[in-house]
Parts: sequence; C-alpha cells; structure tokens
Amino acid sequence: MPGWLPRAMVLALALYACFQLGSWAFDQVIGLLTNVLIAFFLALAIEPAVGRMSARGMRRGLATFLVFIGLMIFSAGFVVLLGSMLAGQIVDMVDDFPEYIDSVINWVNQTFHTELSRVQVQDSLLHSDWLQKYVQNSATGVLDVSTTVLGGLFRLLTIFLFSFYFAADGPRLRRALCSVLPPARQTEVLRAWEIAVDKTGGYIYSRGLMALISGVAHYILLVVLGVPYAPALAVWVGLVSQFIPTIGTYLAGALPMLIAFTVNPWYALWVLGFVVVYQQFENYVLQPKLTAKTVDIHPAVAFGSVVAGTALLGAVGALIAIPAVATLQAFLGAYVKRYDVTDDPRVHGGHRPRRGGPALSRIRRALGGSGRTGGGGGAAGQS
Repeated sequence: MPGWLPRAMVLALALYACFQLGSWAFDQVIGLLTNVLIAFFLALAIEPAVGRMSARGMRRGLATFLVFIGLMIFSAGFVVLLGSMLAGQIVDMVDDFPEYIDSVINWVNQTFHTELSRVQVQDSLLHSDWLQKYVQNSATGVLDVSTTVLGGLFRLLTIFLFSFYFAADGPRLRRALCSVLPPARQTEVLRAWEIAVDKTGGYIYSRGLMALISGVAHYILLVVLGVPYAPALAVWVGLVSQFIPTIGTYLAGALPMLIAFTVNPWYALWVLGFVVVYQQFENYVLQPKLTAKTVDIHPAVAFGSVVAGTALLGAVGALIAIPAVATLQAFLGAYVKRYDVTDDPRVHGGHRPRRGGPALSRIRRALGGSGRTGGGGGAAGQS
C-alpha cells in the first residue's frame, strides 16, 4: 500500500467531517441569519429618517428609538382596530348565518329544482367525518398554535433589537467595516451602502405613497356602498396590497369583499370589479411614475426576484427581494461601462436588411441600361 494513501484517507474523512459539522451549524443558525438579514433591511429603510433627525442635533440613539416607537404605535393601533372590526363582524356574521344558509338553499332549490332544507344541511354537516376530524385536530393543535405565537413574538423582538443596533450604530458599523479594507475598497463599500439606503428607503417611500392612494380610493368606494368599518378596511387594503408582493392584492381585496357581502351580495361584486380595475390602473399608470426615480426595475425582473426570493427564504425573501434587486441593479449600473447603441433598424424593432439588396439593385440597373443601348444600335444598323 502506498505511504500517501492512509494520509489521504484521513484527510478525506476530516474534510467530510468538517463539511457535516458546517452543514449542521448552518442549519442551526439559519433562523438567526434570516432575522439579521430582515433587521438589516429594516435598518436601511429607516436610515433616511434617523439621519435627518440626527443631522438636526438629536442623538442618533434617541432618533432611532423615536422612529421605532412611532412604528410600534402605528402597528399596534392598526392591529387593535382591525381586530375589533373583525371580532364585531364575525359576531354579526354568526348571528346572520342562518339567513345566509336559507338564501343559498332557496337559490339552489330554484335553480336546480331540488328540495333541500336547512335541517338536512345541518345534519349532514354535523355528522360528516371531515368536520369531526377537523375538531379533533383543532383541539390537539392548541399547544402548537401557542408555541408558534410565542416563537413569532420572540423572532419579532430579535429583529427589532438587531435593526435598532444597526440603525443606531450605523456610522460605527461602517467605520469598523472600512477599517479592514484598503482605501480603494472603502470607497466602493460606502458607495454600495449609500445605494442600498437610497433604494430601500425609496422602495418604502413609494410603497407607502401607493398604499395611501390605494387606501383613499377604496375608502371612497366603501363609503359610497355603505360598507361598515370603511377606514380600517381602507388601511388594510392599502398596506397589504403594497407590502405583500404578488398575492397581496388578492389578500387585501378578500376582506372588503367578505364584509360587503354581509351588507349586500351584489356589493361584493362591485368591490371585486373595483379591485381589478384599480390594480390595472396602479400597474400601468401609477406605479411606473412613482417608482421611476426610486425603484426603477422592470416588472418582469421584479416578479422574477419575488419568485426567487420566495424559493430561497420564503415570505422573508419575497419582502426583501425587490429592494435587494434594485440595489444590485443600481450598483452594477454605477460600475458597468456602457456604449452608444448603433443606429440599426433592428434596435427599434425593425426588420433586418436583406443581404445583397443594394448590389442586386445596381446589377439590375446596369443590365437594364445595357439592354436599352444594344436595342438602339440594332435599329441604327438597320436604317
């Protein structure tokens, strides 16, 4: 046996053990790394507000604290308002549920010529296997729900703590990062940090403005239709439709449609039509104008980044995908050299000129000229 073979085997086993240990450690801290990433983007989002307040003489830690207090008060108020609205509306829907069942049964009987009754429907539902299994699973899943809620609160607290430190100690963090880099690299890192702050803050600003416009538009519709809890529903539609990518519009429109259905079933169709029409107006008119100077990325690129972010990090990746791609695009645009585009019809969507077109036309003109000359000489010879 060669002398190097035992050492190679030991080295291979050591590398495999290190790989397994690294994979295990990464799986253990992936949750913490995700929270740190969310906190970093949240700190970038509030950096403009904190910077303006600290530029006016306020201590950076106090400015960060005031910004976070404002965010927490707004979030808590929104959750309490929406929760009270949902609680009251659910009670009303439970009280009116027999009337809804009767109206649906009457419609089915008139349409399909059946003879259903509410008693038969209730008995079939109460004695169904799926309902019993659902009740059993719900009873056994109370502990899991409590654990999930506590875990979510702890994760939220972790994100807020990290984002507070990132925002309050932003200059110190940048100095610590630049101290281990050469001067040329320091300039690039600071430029990238500035671009990230501008794009993330611009994304939040543009989304907040579109959420305000969307909320006002849907508030007017709900007030005209007489739907209750119009202010809370308008805030819900504005925030959810703008800050939850891809499916936010459908989630936002489902709740107003449900509340409108309790008032009049036809009002739910009006809300659905308005949501669809407003979404088209927002996609093709409002969003391009508001995001042209903040997050100017192609809609296809934005959709692809959301899909990729969801595949990598789930809902977290979907939330931070667009500002991350906008930052990368702006950073590449600052360093990638660009050239003047040639004046070619194909650039503007025209057709490619056929090869030999000018040469063939010159040959045709030459042949046509020679034919006319030969014909003239023959005529002269005959005369």
